[in-house]
Amino acid sequence: MLHRITFNPFQENTYILANEAGQAAVIDPGMNDTSECEEFDGFLRKHNLTLTACWLTHAHIDHVLGLAHIFETYGLKPRMHPGEQVVYESNPKVAAMYGMLLRQLPEPIYDFKEDEELKFGEISLKLLLAPGHSPASICFYCESEGLLIGGDVLFRESIGRTDLPGGDHATLLKSIQEQVYTLPKSTVVWPGHGPETTVAYERVNNPFVRASNSV
Repeated sequence: MLHRITFNPFQENTYILANEAGQAAVIDPGMNDTSECEEFDGFLRKHNLTLTACWLTHAHIDHVLGLAHIFETYGLKPRMHPGEQVVYESNPKVAAMYGMLLRQLPEPIYDFKEDEELKFGEISLKLLLAPGHSPASICFYCESEGLLIGGDVLFRESIGRTDLPGGDHATLLKSIQEQVYTLPKSTVVWPGHGPETTVAYERVNNPFVRASNSV
């Protein structure tokens, strides 16, 4: 089961993926203050979930603000693609630029690989490498549930920004065409910001990148 909670001034979507055993993985924890951390913890308690994993689609600051809390409270280090290391390590400077308070980030685990099958109880996720918004964005695709946790690659009628360090517009469009639009059209895309959408809808309606064959 997938849950979404929206946090921080960037209105970032934090996802909680729960399996049948009551274990939960948090994807892109964006909690920015004490009240948001309490909301996150309270959600886990309410649903009787045990947090056992922390994963990142990519390492931009709005997707890592809750990592210190996750590490201090649950003892979990974030896992991500090694191509995100430069972005991850730049976050203290980025936080200073925005005038934000960033608690010390935990040492990450850079072990995600392209097309890796990630097992989480009965849930199987395929890791799709989709760079362009950031150097090594990962999308989590669950074929059995028909869903994609896509980070900031594709939004409803929009795409991720590409003007940040490591971003590239042409690369992002290529990633969407090859990694997202090739999925079944009924696939629900859960983005890093804004409402969910579907592959079918974006193939026809996205003004930035339409499928070459949208029929």
